[in-house]
Amino acid sequence: MNRLVIGFKKLPNCLGIPEYATEGASCLDLHAATSENLIIQPFERALVPTGIVLELPNGYEGQIRSRSGLALEYGLTVLNGVGTIDSDYYGELKVILINLGSQTAEVRPGQRIAQLVIVNVTKVELNEVGELKVQGGREDSGFGSTGT
Repeated sequence: MNRLVIGFKKLPNCLGIPEYATEGASCLDLHAATSENLIIQPFERALVPTGIVLELPNGYEGQIRSRSGLALEYGLTVLNGVGTIDSDYYGELKVILINLGSQTAEVRPGQRIAQLVIVNVTKVELNEVGELKVQGGREDSGFGSTGT
């Protein structure tokens, strides 16, 4: 198994460092760095600090993802689907949570609120062409074109 060593800094509000819950986990858990419980009403969103700053190497990005248990039990999910942390961002990691549930949700200080995965990024160079060499027969079919 490959291990990439990434530097991080704990801010004064940090209540838990990112860690893998199990040996087979692919994401690090992120913790809420709040001084008191945060109440999120149905269909409201909140920007939740984590109390950490990452030092991502060039060529990598961090992706913030929802925790399945919070999504299932309380309707709490990461608003933008997957939050992107670019390698040149050196601010505190924050998570945009939205309550898609029908009841008020509560985020406690230090609670695990999201997951972080670090991925390699391939930079591409776009080359405008007159005709595409696309094969496969789907053309512009999508959005359910292969069935449900």
